[in-house]
Amino acid sequence: MIYVVFAIFLAACFAAGSTGGLFPPGEWYQKLRKPWWTPPNWLFPVAWTILYLCMAAAGARVAMSPGNGLAMALWALQIALNGLWTPVFFGLRRMKLGLRVLGLLWLSVAATLVALWQVDMIAGVLFVPYLVWVSVAAALNLSVLRLNRTVEH
Repeated sequence: MIYVVFAIFLAACFAAGSTGGLFPPGEWYQKLRKPWWTPPNWLFPVAWTILYLCMAAAGARVAMSPGNGLAMALWALQIALNGLWTPVFFGLRRMKLGLRVLGLLWLSVAATLVALWQVDMIAGVLFVPYLVWVSVAAALNLSVLRLNRTVEH
């Protein structure tokens, strides 16, 4: 049964991640000035694949545990916000709004991590790399915004 639940969580992750295919960075993003520490393009799909596997595993572990209501509600919130950032930043090209979405995403990931940890420590630990990556993404979004103030719609 846990494999079916894992597959459902993984499908939710990849549904959120599919917005990257619907709203690719494209020429607009390539032309933006970026900080020197911007991760290479190949790292993003690799990192997100690993993160989605960890997120799905964490969700599946807690879904099978009693007292999981808050953790599951927060898991749903963070994956919704996860799927929202790409259309806002790359689709609408709204860097400021993207930063706001990332702020909400960061808060929801941190809250989810704590809620998961309270139900299952391993599930909480599986969210730590995600929180780190969202922190890097927020710093990158802010840096790109600052370096390209005149580009925002």
